[in-house]
Amino acid sequence: MREQLSAAQRVVVKVGSSSLTTPQGTIDVDRVDALVDVLAARRNQGTQLVLVSSGAIAAGLGPLGLTSRPRDLATQQAAASVGQGVLVARYTSSFARYGLRVGQVLLTADDMMRRSHHVNAQRTLNRLLELGIVPVVNENDTVATDEIRFGDNDRLAALVAHLIRADALVLLSDVDALYDGPPSRPGARRLAEVRTSEDLAGVELGTSGRVGTGGMVTKVQAARIATGAGIPVVLTAAAHAAQALAGADVGTFFHPGGRHPGTRLLWLAHATTGRGRLHLDEGAVEAVVARRKSLLPAGVVSVEGDFAAGDPVDLCGPRGGVVARGLVNFDAEEIPGLLGRSTRELASELGPEYERELIHRDDIVILETHA
Repeated sequence: MREQLSAAQRVVVKVGSSSLTTPQGTIDVDRVDALVDVLAARRNQGTQLVLVSSGAIAAGLGPLGLTSRPRDLATQQAAASVGQGVLVARYTSSFARYGLRVGQVLLTADDMMRRSHHVNAQRTLNRLLELGIVPVVNENDTVATDEIRFGDNDRLAALVAHLIRADALVLLSDVDALYDGPPSRPGARRLAEVRTSEDLAGVELGTSGRVGTGGMVTKVQAARIATGAGIPVVLTAAAHAAQALAGADVGTFFHPGGRHPGTRLLWLAHATTGRGRLHLDEGAVEAVVARRKSLLPAGVVSVEGDFAAGDPVDLCGPRGGVVARGLVNFDAEEIPGLLGRSTRELASELGPEYERELIHRDDIVILETHA
């Protein structure tokens, strides 16, 4: 299966902050150039590449006179504002050595959650690739909140890979592979391949590094998203990028475990967070989860949160566990008056626009088998 990497025609490569910076937190020109050497060689062989690059905040530390990653959000955003320009300028200069141009694409979770933004991002990335540009994607840390504290672009890279129908995803880190424990521990074993979640049983996943926010947890989560969409994933060190792209036995190879699902459902499952919660009775859970039916007001016992029609909401079972997520058809303030009642009764009393489901089955993605 690793041979897929050498033949892949469209590849997403993600690189973390720690692979691009010096111990002082500034951009390491030699590291950037070494990565670009590898990517440019592959690009000039005809492969379309998207580079998802962390490092904006890290790149801003030096110019702002900071010695470590700031803890407060405002300073993180200021560092990202300064550093993003530094980072893209460096990539522009480095790729220009090979006659290649880059295009900056900044995204937030909101861009992935709002359907119109999601489609526009897809069109932009596809057009850039058609024009021979290397898109450099980063989370828009200047205005984002959740992304600065979580993910380190790993989830974003997996979603971008699905968005553009990539043939492979390569996650580059400062660790050469996934191990069954801390790599520094004597006897720690490299996991050369991961086929199912059972292969990860008992594996200790590390936390974040010095200048990034992710870690092995987010990288494994990203691998699960991508492989669930039928995209093979390689996790390895930036120093092994060339070997990984050539299909060599380096790092950890995550086998694809599914076919490309609909973009809408993958987006709903992994690029959104619930703006509220609907608590379902047992019958509604059975209907939604087991029989893949729409959610009707009669099966909902309570509502939480402040959301508008069209927002994603989590669907919870009687014991509180989230079983699904869906795009709701009513505002939060409307729903309490609908609960426990049939759509026919509601239509008779309130009008024909109320003879519809709270969430249509086409707008529901199952997250758990039961709760």
